[in-house]
Amino acid sequence: MWNSDLQLELTHPLWLMLLFGLPLLVLFFYRSLVDFTHRQRLLSLLTRAGIVLLLVLALAGLTILTPSKELFVVVAVDQSLSVGKEAEAATAEFLQKTNNLQSDQQIRFVPFANHPGLVQTELKQLVPPGSIQNQPATSDEERPKTDNEIDDEAPETDSSPTSIPDKRDPPTDPRRGTNIAQAIETARAAIPPHYVPRIVILTEGNETAGSALETAAYSDIPIYTVPLPGRDDPEVQVSEVLVPAQVAQGEPFYVEVVINSNHDDEIDIQMFRGPHKVVEETQKITAGENRFRFRQTVERERLAEFSAAIQPKQDTFVDNNQASGLVYAIGKPRVLLVDSQPEQSQFLAWALEEEGINVDTRPPEGLPDTLSDLQNYEAILISNVPATDLSTHKMDIIRTYVSELGGGLIMLGGDQSFGLGGYYKTVMEEVLPVRSDFEKEKEKPSLAMVLIIDKSGSMGGQKIELAKEAAVSAVELLGPRDQIGVIAFEGSSYWASEIRPRSEKSTLVNSIRSIEAGGGTTMYPAMDMAYTGLQSVAAKLKHVIILTDGHSSPGDFAGISQTMASSRITLSTVGVGDGADQNMLQEIAQIGKGRYYFTTDPASIPQIFAKETMTASKSAINEEPFIPQQIRSTPVLDDTDIGNAPFLLGYVITRPKATSEIILSSEAGDPLLVWWRYGLGMSVAFTSDANSRWAAEWLSWPGYSKFWAQLVRHTMRKSENRGVNVDLTRQDQTASLEIDAVNLMGQFLNNAETELTLIDPLLKKQNISLDQIGPGKYKTSFDVLKPGAYHLELTQKQSGQIQFQQSRGLIVGYPDELRLKPTNTELLESLAEMSGGKYDPTVEEIFQNKTQTVGRPTPLWPYLLAAALLLFLIDVALRRIDLSLFLPGWVGKQASS
Repeated sequence: MWNSDLQLELTHPLWLMLLFGLPLLVLFFYRSLVDFTHRQRLLSLLTRAGIVLLLVLALAGLTILTPSKELFVVVAVDQSLSVGKEAEAATAEFLQKTNNLQSDQQIRFVPFANHPGLVQTELKQLVPPGSIQNQPATSDEERPKTDNEIDDEAPETDSSPTSIPDKRDPPTDPRRGTNIAQAIETARAAIPPHYVPRIVILTEGNETAGSALETAAYSDIPIYTVPLPGRDDPEVQVSEVLVPAQVAQGEPFYVEVVINSNHDDEIDIQMFRGPHKVVEETQKITAGENRFRFRQTVERERLAEFSAAIQPKQDTFVDNNQASGLVYAIGKPRVLLVDSQPEQSQFLAWALEEEGINVDTRPPEGLPDTLSDLQNYEAILISNVPATDLSTHKMDIIRTYVSELGGGLIMLGGDQSFGLGGYYKTVMEEVLPVRSDFEKEKEKPSLAMVLIIDKSGSMGGQKIELAKEAAVSAVELLGPRDQIGVIAFEGSSYWASEIRPRSEKSTLVNSIRSIEAGGGTTMYPAMDMAYTGLQSVAAKLKHVIILTDGHSSPGDFAGISQTMASSRITLSTVGVGDGADQNMLQEIAQIGKGRYYFTTDPASIPQIFAKETMTASKSAINEEPFIPQQIRSTPVLDDTDIGNAPFLLGYVITRPKATSEIILSSEAGDPLLVWWRYGLGMSVAFTSDANSRWAAEWLSWPGYSKFWAQLVRHTMRKSENRGVNVDLTRQDQTASLEIDAVNLMGQFLNNAETELTLIDPLLKKQNISLDQIGPGKYKTSFDVLKPGAYHLELTQKQSGQIQFQQSRGLIVGYPDELRLKPTNTELLESLAEMSGGKYDPTVEEIFQNKTQTVGRPTPLWPYLLAAALLLFLIDVALRRIDLSLFLPGWVGKQASS
């Protein structure tokens, strides 16, 4: 409360330091030689002192504070999607009453939803909220849809995955949330000082972000809350899909679908387990909450997603017509076997099935591209799959699966694996315990290779940079006796780097990095230059790789390709993007006895070049029969009789990483079986294969099934949950996780190191420690702000030993803004009470102010300067005019000179 008496204040008090200079005026007074009377000189001294004082006070910002009751009111208007037409009418009526109020108070407004935007506008200029200037525009995609539009857009009923409305990633729209706390902060910042502040909030009170009560707790401004009615448009929503957290495979359980509606209706309901439709029926619903139960089982999945989708007769929003739940199933271990030729892996699949391990065999394109699908497996086996068949995204998914979720990875050898598969410098090589580069043996044939790189204008940006990096990687993969050259072409061609030994690596790399894109596309002269250059080089193997993304000017491509083939120069081609002349490039590779690659992803260029380099050098593969040599003893090989294992007929040459464990090797000392721990998971490299090409003798070996089963069991994710109960719940944008743990003796497991690894829908990792809150009970919470799947890996250790490790999942669907909720009067009343405002006030009560006052500042510097100027004129007169001539009796006798 402001004191109603007048007060003075100084805005820059440090200027008062200048008053310490007043003694100088006194010093000049006593040393002055002016021939005036003592009284006149004393009067001049006082005048000068007054001038200095006035100027210093002006500089110090002397201000007078007068009491003021003038209000500054900020009206925050909720314009989120949860506010319906009835609320808009109530808001318009409120604003109209405010507009009609005869008041000189200062009024502004803030339209808000999830992100309020301050608009400094006089309220008397406002129109109803549907027309407020600068409010977020509502596009055709964002506005509520009519019933006819919904009927037109309703998906057809079929068993394909596209029948599920995908609502997990709704378009970014600030109206899809209600952030009252941020609205208070924005309104608070908008109120200037020296006014009596007030904030008015018109909202239905269902906040989906922030905490209005926490914000109001430290705000010293009264908040008046005006409740708005919730949306009354016809609305039906799937509130949640309730599933048990964990079941046994094959065990029956119920999936409960909770549907809320504000009217009676008839709906078509469909349920999916993953992409498969398992339920389709028509049901009648009533206003309020409706629950439907469906009996289900999980036969093979480890982490099964159950989704429910509805199609009501009358509805406003379609985004809230679908929800999902995750079920974690316990049963026989299950692994995924990926092979470029799945029929070649049938021997390994049969062997694992005999040992009680379920196996799903897929081609590379069947490798899951989401963590949810990959979570169904304890391990992944990749057999003879080139890196070019795996996207960067899928490699990232595998890395996250192994490192953060404890999954297992086994890569088997073949002519499309490791270095021969183009894995050099990829994410997968980072996960594996071996490297694809190695020291080439002296007796291996020497290679001379020329890279022909398109540097036309269309190759600009990412393409040319990746092409240069691919060329540098090719240099690094060659042996010391190998040679390489690079030709760049556009309208003309030139040697970016003439054919040089790999030993001149720095010169080669610098020349490659100097290539810049620009110009047309004329490829034939570059091919002729490569042929001529290789003709003069002595090497047992000669190879050319052409990279282009467009159509070349005409040339005798078939002729030059045939000439190269006749001279034992192989020729491979790489087409990038839809603009590449695929037919011509494929023909060139066929005539040149090389390989043709086509990709729409420029990021795969380095993998293609690495694969081609290793294949052309014929040095990364050894196809001489050998007997595996055991280097290190391990329980994994117990009872396999590995010492009597038959010959293997070949393997891919790799180099073990520093911290990996070499278990088996070839007779030449090259790694055969290597593993290491990568994050929470295990990664294994077996450089030979498990099929009839190199392991033909092993297929009839009695230890074949046990060897692979024990290796897979050693690699796969460990999931032990005996004596552990995990409870995962979600409330709005926060999820809570509780663990109750006991040991094998039934005693509470206390003081255990319990950690959660959380992977969000964008694959960002977060490590969270759980706090013990009771005997054997641990708890934590985390935000789930983004829609999509959240993957959790729980690990509990005691005395350094893992007590249990378990996976869980959580799916966040549509925003809470789209949920049917009544007006939250409890929150609005608490806000008003806490801040000193009022709940549901009238307009007159908001603008009524009988007691509150603030100090209204009036700067005094203009008056001080005017007074100083007047005193200055008086001082000039006192220094120029002898007053004794006019006032002889007042001034006394004249001072001596």
